Amino acid sequence: MEQRRNDAGQAAVFLLIVVVAVGIALISALVEVGAVTQRRARAQTAADAAALASLDGGAAAASAYAERHGAIVVSWSRGPEPHQVTVFVRLGNTTASARATNAP
Repeated sequence: MEQRRNDAGQAAVFLLIVVVAVGIALISALVEVGAVTQRRARAQTAADAAALASLDGGAAAASAYAERHGAIVVSWSRGPEPHQVTVFVRLGNTTASARATNAP
């Protein structure tokens, strides 16, 4: 008499392995998206602070405030309007810009 093997449950183990692998991939992707979002926010904060500080202190103040946020000023300019400054900063490999004015 021939014995039959009981294969019940093998699909469940395979499914569990697939679900765990997909879950790990999704978590990794979410962590990376969160890190990119955080870098962009930090770069934008540095650019905003640099632009506001440079209204009274010029390019030197922009550089000082950008450095306080861990960034460097890539470009600083007056304009395009009078009483307006435009600042570009880099934080790591992320670049952000900000424009500020002290006009009434």
